[in-house]
Amino acid sequence: MKKILATGGTGYIGSHTVVELIQAGYEVEIIDNLFNSKATVIDKIEKITGVRPKFYEADLLDEEKLDQIFAEAKYDAVLHFAGLKAVGESVEKPLDYYRNNIMSTVNLLEAMKKYGTHEFIFSSSATVYGEQEQPECVETMETGRSITNPYGRTKYFIEEIIKDYAIADKDFKAITLRYFNPIGAHSSGLIGEDPNGIPNNLMPIIMRVSDGRIPELQVFGDDYPTADGTCRRDYIHVVDLAKGHVAALEHMKNGVQIFNLGTGQPTSVKEMIKAFNEASGKELPYKIVGRRAGDLAEMWANADKANEVLGWKTELTIADAMRDTINYLNHEKEEHGE
Repeated sequence: MKKILATGGTGYIGSHTVVELIQAGYEVEIIDNLFNSKATVIDKIEKITGVRPKFYEADLLDEEKLDQIFAEAKYDAVLHFAGLKAVGESVEKPLDYYRNNIMSTVNLLEAMKKYGTHEFIFSSSATVYGEQEQPECVETMETGRSITNPYGRTKYFIEEIIKDYAIADKDFKAITLRYFNPIGAHSSGLIGEDPNGIPNNLMPIIMRVSDGRIPELQVFGDDYPTADGTCRRDYIHVVDLAKGHVAALEHMKNGVQIFNLGTGQPTSVKEMIKAFNEASGKELPYKIVGRRAGDLAEMWANADKANEVLGWKTELTIADAMRDTINYLNHEKEEHGE
């Protein structure tokens, strides 16, 4: 049985991936500083899988603690989810993002080298593509040139660090997974997305409008060159995304491989609102406001490489994601006695 270390494993994508890894027969341990997640997620992972992963509350910037953790266990692979990820906040606090995201990754790679762990999967993002001439993103496209925020640049810089390190260490095997727009929750309703602070992404805002924490959804522009005038993005169910990591672990080889994880099908903001309305049975209040600086009209993944090389493809729909999100919201209300 392979032993996996998941950094940021109590977070949104990390927790769903830990569930899929355990169900696929891997032994998983988690490091998380709980900056943007809760320790109760461990209880929920155990409830779903019947297995309680070993958990270290630690920060990857703490080199001494990281060394102690690696000294205790022989890991076969590391899945690196940990990182600050709020786009707007990264513009306000760029140094925090560069220090946290980049230095934590360097510390992790150094610990892996010291203790002989050679397999690494990195959570990257479609933001590395920046603004392209065509909306369909392929892994061979140039990256890094027109990224509009420090968060996206940290992902790009880390991708470059991984490539450089793979040249220097011939035993190193890395897979970079470029996520598009993860949505949804586990079908159990026990784990889902609940970011701290004011969310940037569409789905968490829809959730907060639905439960009354935000009065209405602001739709940034309805005059884009799309069928209904609103922006279109590639929304992928988080469980499909999590399964992509399991598929990646089974296809490690020397050097660096890069894969898009997306559906290949864009959905507009208005289509997302309609899908949520249909799943919830009620109308989500929204208003059209001016365009937001930096928003692209359309962007989606070409996922052919992941389909062909990893044997992975998405199975869940937008409707599935809406159903699972509402189930998660209802579970959260019950848990908090609302």
